[in-house]
Amino acid sequence: MIHPQAIVDPKARLAAGVQVGAFSVVGPEVEIGEGTWIGPHVIINGPTVIGRENRIYQFCSLGEAPQHTGYKGEPTRLVIGDRNIIREYCTMNRGTVAGGGETRLGHDGFLMAYCHLAHDCRIGDHVIFANATSLAGHVTVGDRAILGGFTIAHQFCRIGAFVITALGAVTFKDIPPYFIAAGNPAGPGGINLRGLRRNGFTDEAIATIRRAYKILYKSGSTLDEALIELRALAATHGELQRLVDFIAGSQRGLIR
Repeated sequence: MIHPQAIVDPKARLAAGVQVGAFSVVGPEVEIGEGTWIGPHVIINGPTVIGRENRIYQFCSLGEAPQHTGYKGEPTRLVIGDRNIIREYCTMNRGTVAGGGETRLGHDGFLMAYCHLAHDCRIGDHVIFANATSLAGHVTVGDRAILGGFTIAHQFCRIGAFVITALGAVTFKDIPPYFIAAGNPAGPGGINLRGLRRNGFTDEAIATIRRAYKILYKSGSTLDEALIELRALAATHGELQRLVDFIAGSQRGLIR
């Protein structure tokens, strides 16, 4: 399953059914799970752990050293889950000691061409990143978020679950769960109605999320005042607890 023109280090660990295409290079301290397909001209350095049944297309660079002036060669790593599709020219760097030592991509993601995950990013499950999405260091992205083409996130930003961003969105602050973000700098654009419906949210839950959006962005309340009202609403509408926890944990502030 390894093309004769590929280079796989003897110290790499490849499970059954792994395929490696021509001119790809797999370094030491790389572990690849069963059934993963690696196309031609892919470079994977370690320490890197890649799960099962991923598809990694040509010219990707995974597990290279972080682009961080403080990195001094420490054994940090990249972890990729199962069943991800990683298209052409994607780059993912290992973590840094200061950031916890690990960059992580979850399961069932779809990363289109030219996406970049910098050091210490934490990405959830079932995400979709359109072409040229670029995340700076320490960015976190929640489950089932969809980032439009050329979305850029500043370091330490958080993007919540079920978020969708418009083409070319640039965020310097946190984007709360369930909402749309658009523009440069990114601002709120309503709730992610189509995404919520696609993911099984009931009409009642969607109405509650819409009400929460109005409290946060349309009521004229301060963030502290809005959070008090949202906490009270979350007591009887559990789908808002994710939103309340996200807002309460924000250190960069929210898009406004």
